[in-house]
Amino acid sequence: MKSSCFTRASLSSILQPVFPPRSNPGRPVFCSTAVRPKPRTPLYLRPPAFRATFSELQKWHIWAKNKATSVGPTFSDLDNGPDSALLHRELNWLVEDAVENPNLIRACLDDTAPVWLRACLEELYEVWRQRIEERRPFQYVVGCEHWRDLIVSVEEGVLIPRPETEVIVDLVDDALKRNEELRNGGVWADLGTGSGALAIGIARVLGGRVIATDLSPVAVAVASYNVQRYDLQDKIAVREGSWFDPLKDVEGELSGLVSNPPYIPSKDIDGLQAEVCKHEPRLALDGGANGMNDLLRLCNGAASMLRPGGFFAFETNGETQSKILVDYMDAKMKGSFCNTMIMSDFAGIQRFVTGYRT
Repeated sequence: MKSSCFTRASLSSILQPVFPPRSNPGRPVFCSTAVRPKPRTPLYLRPPAFRATFSELQKWHIWAKNKATSVGPTFSDLDNGPDSALLHRELNWLVEDAVENPNLIRACLDDTAPVWLRACLEELYEVWRQRIEERRPFQYVVGCEHWRDLIVSVEEGVLIPRPETEVIVDLVDDALKRNEELRNGGVWADLGTGSGALAIGIARVLGGRVIATDLSPVAVAVASYNVQRYDLQDKIAVREGSWFDPLKDVEGELSGLVSNPPYIPSKDIDGLQAEVCKHEPRLALDGGANGMNDLLRLCNGAASMLRPGGFFAFETNGETQSKILVDYMDAKMKGSFCNTMIMSDFAGIQRFVTGYRT
């Protein structure tokens, strides 16, 4: 999906869409006590602890611009990847994050004038080489993604949140406005939370708690970091485990359930953009032979986890998967759900399935 105009907040749209109150006493916040990896601090949050001369910074910047220019339309023609114009925009964003005073890059300073950086020059050379030569996603280079009005930490092992997933927050908000019972609070869940972006997004429009789950220890660590950065520890509990396994203590009690699960058919993954298929976690992409494995599992689990009147919203790969899911609910789970609907994303793709527990 490409656009003639990119802002940093919409950067992930150039990646092919991937078709994720107080705790009660005795209820663990996490389902695993294993030591988790420490999340990497996003570049823009690091202290400017590294010094270089103006001429050294200029030399790196010229080299980086030349690397971006050399790409031309090659990646775009190959797999709908970034072209030189987008890479130059990314380079500007990298400068904004890495240089304490980014305006210095365009200043006329003495060659020996000091410039303070949030990463050493050697690291800047290496991460830009990785961006061009290895197609490492820009979000992993800088360690964050702009999503809705959030800036969430991301790193290898965590799916980069996409703009289309933002719609789920709006769907939840709309459901709350239409349903007084949902506005009374209760516990919600975000399954396969990844970076925690969706859990944070819905927590800010809800009156109740959110439990965010993920099977990946890296994702759990990163989601916990993002929750803490937005000071939502009292509203969001992050738990490690597979789908509904960490939710046994709230079975039949959930007021709402959201998920952006893996839904790419296994055979299609290697044909995705290199930034996706070579770097993002396959665990968060691969939905099995037809991409429906986890969507059907979520559907089955929702029937037992949601309380009567509870709301759900699932993201799919598009119209075909959405219709399969709705038909499955109508035929195989008759009487379990009501008011099921297929909703479109920003591009008009029928990507979301919503409904209520009867």
